[in-house]
Amino acid sequence: MTLEHLHSGKVRDLYAMPDGPDGPRLLVVASDRISAFDFVLDSEIPDKGEILTRMSLWWFDQLADLVPHHVLSTDVPAEYAGRAVVCERLDMFPVECVARGYLTGSGLLDYRATGEVCGIALPEGLEDGSRLPEPIFTPATKADLGDHDENVSYDAVVATVGADVAAELRRLTLAVYGRAEEMARERGIILADTKLELGRRADGTIVLADEVLTPDSSRFWPADDWQPGRAQPSYDKQIVRNWLLSPESGWDKASGDAPPPLPEEVVARTRQRYVEAYELLTGERF
Repeated sequence: MTLEHLHSGKVRDLYAMPDGPDGPRLLVVASDRISAFDFVLDSEIPDKGEILTRMSLWWFDQLADLVPHHVLSTDVPAEYAGRAVVCERLDMFPVECVARGYLTGSGLLDYRATGEVCGIALPEGLEDGSRLPEPIFTPATKADLGDHDENVSYDAVVATVGADVAAELRRLTLAVYGRAEEMARERGIILADTKLELGRRADGTIVLADEVLTPDSSRFWPADDWQPGRAQPSYDKQIVRNWLLSPESGWDKASGDAPPPLPEEVVARTRQRYVEAYELLTGERF
């Protein structure tokens, strides 16, 4: 089978495949690469690509009644087995569709500066990790590799894709978050926020694409340890970020230099967090 390399992101590689009966197809390969602070690190996390792929497939199944997804098959070339999927080729919306149920990250920075997130006014007195009165849709622009996604207002999404599509993107994002937040909570995990990628078929149907509800696209916190007013323990690459910001790494975030390789112990602990998140959420052994 001939594959044409189209694009490599921080974690995924995209290849064009020969057209299928349903039209143009893509092979989406999840690597073991890991990024932090907009750098792709030299170190990789073993099995990460497979964990992300299996987790997305599990979630696509759980959400299929809310929104169709782009996966056509898991029958992929042998060298990509377990960490790739065959997908529909969609017209992707140039918007990161983010839902937040808790205040942290860039949303917290915006709130501290303005009392708002993406133009949505929030109550006074919220802290890092506070639960919001209700989940909110906080879109962002899609940044190029090495750049930061920028939070934008809902009006900016309307200006980009039109009022009807913007309303549907918001509705679907909040519906997915609501379903997933409830399911995660039943398993002892808080889904603080998540980022979705949505695209459109030729007939106008909006489809869930890329990855969904993985530790790379979402913040998962152990519910037992939740305590607003501080950074929360999490099932993601926070271990990597914390080490890079520690004196031990010797790296200055403001320098513009690439971060150093990760110690084996940080790699092993990060892998363990990804496995833990997968097993707790899906109930399956990795």
